[in-house]
This record gives sequence, C-alpha cells and structure tokens, in this order.
Amino acid sequence: MNKWFECKVKYVKTMENGLEKPVTETYLVDALSFTEAEKRFLEEIRPFMSGEFEVTSIKPVKFSDVFYCDLESADKWFKCKLAYITVDEKSGAEKKSTSNSLVQAADLREAIKYLDEQMKGTLGDYEIAAVTETMIMDVFPYKADI
Repeated sequence: MNKWFECKVKYVKTMENGLEKPVTETYLVDALSFTEAEKRFLEEIRPFMSGEFEVTSIKPVKFSDVFYCDLESADKWFKCKLAYITVDEKSGAEKKSTSNSLVQAADLREAIKYLDEQMKGTLGDYEIAAVTETMIMDVFPYKADI
C-alpha cells in the first residue's frame, strides 16, 4: 500500500509573456514519512527549478489507487471518490464504504471513462460518488534502486 504526501512548492515562475510571477504548485510523492517525502520531492523537482524555491507544505493524503495514463493529452489529475456497496451478512443491509482514487486524464469525461476501464476487473460493486479536478501538477511514485 502506497503512502502519499501532498507537497507544495513556492517559486517565481517566468510566464509565457516574459513576466515573472510567484506561484505555488502541488505535487504528490510516495514516501514512508514526512522526512522521506521532502527528500524525494526535492530530488525530483530540483532539476526543473532555477532560482530560489521553498517547500511550503507537506501533508499526508489518502488515495487507495493512482491510475496513470500514457496519453500526452492527459495532463490533469482528478480525485475520484468511489463508494463500494457491500451487504452485511447478518442484517442483510447494504453498506457503503468510500475511498479516493487519483486518475490522470485530459478532462472530466476521460477521467470517468478511464476510471471505469481500470475498475472493470474488480469484484465489488461501486458507484462514482464524485470527481473533481485537483491542482496536482505531477505524481512521483516510489522507484526502487536496482
């Protein structure tokens, strides 16, 4: 099971029109602790930063699954809240439990479509309770040193 941390970085970005603007961007890092998350995050973003930058926030977030898409147009990340429907064997009552997944897609429709494709092989019934676009710029999964 992955443990995800949302990391925010603040820096001065040169915009397309040449003006400089302070921005804060959000990234997702797979790590075991806050310390490892900061270390891995800095290793990942340092090559892309010029000038000074500051990590302003690191917080744990719960995602049961992260679904990556290889399409170049899939440049956004969507948080999908899933409700799993189970039946209590003793009472026979339906019960819903929820989890959050992260889906990479170009837009909302593609996110739902791609999520449904990825969930086809699951055994339980589920409903998509909510899909929202996030501010996440990129996701850095754990890579084992080989």
